[in-house]
Amino acid sequence: MGKVYLVGAGPGDPELLSLKANRLIKEADVILVDNLVLGVKKLIPGGKKVIDIGKAAEKHKFSQDAINTLMVELSSKYDKVVRLKGGDPYVFGRGGEEAVFLKERGVDFEVVPGITSAIAVPASFYIPLTYRGVSSSVTIITGHEMEEKEESIDWDAIANLKGTLVILMGVGNLANNVDNLLKHGTRAETPVAVIEKGFTEAAGIVVGTLGNIVEVATKEKVKPPAVIVVGDVVNVREKLM
Repeated sequence: MGKVYLVGAGPGDPELLSLKANRLIKEADVILVDNLVLGVKKLIPGGKKVIDIGKAAEKHKFSQDAINTLMVELSSKYDKVVRLKGGDPYVFGRGGEEAVFLKERGVDFEVVPGITSAIAVPASFYIPLTYRGVSSSVTIITGHEMEEKEESIDWDAIANLKGTLVILMGVGNLANNVDNLLKHGTRAETPVAVIEKGFTEAAGIVVGTLGNIVEVATKEKVKPPAVIVVGDVVNVREKLM
């Protein structure tokens, strides 16, 4: 049996990839890549066996169960199997589920952390998630419902947090997310930034308030992937530009 490496590729910029992740990409016998590794794909040596298992909303080349099974099968054929995942494997990357699946089947594995887009993408557009006197905490949530039923988000608790809220995978469900926040007490005047396609040539940002961000994002035709930042730290951006 070989070993499976659940490797975080970071937010897409190859220069933000860890040294360990870069080494494993070069040493791997086979690499499974998703849709979010973006520019990191350029680091994969020519001739390397690469399997595209990219997933997007309702457009899956492989189901999660199929990906889990494939990793086990490959580990019986190759010494080093790299599962290259956008961001960090354990931040809404299903990495925890994959690790449990491998462990239960006796497959040796290792998790290699990556920089999550929740932090890196706002920083690239001059938004610090914490700032003295403005926000001393950060909460990261998923903004869309999966095919399988997940534990419901406690919107009442989320809406009344005093710090910064970061929503990943939330553009397709933006109106519903905003409605939940407003209904549960978040101020309509709360600043919001939606950052589209971070670390790509098409990267862009739209800024508004919770009261108008749906209209603004619709007008600008914002599409996923995008990171949504809700909180007063959005206004700090004006001091840094």
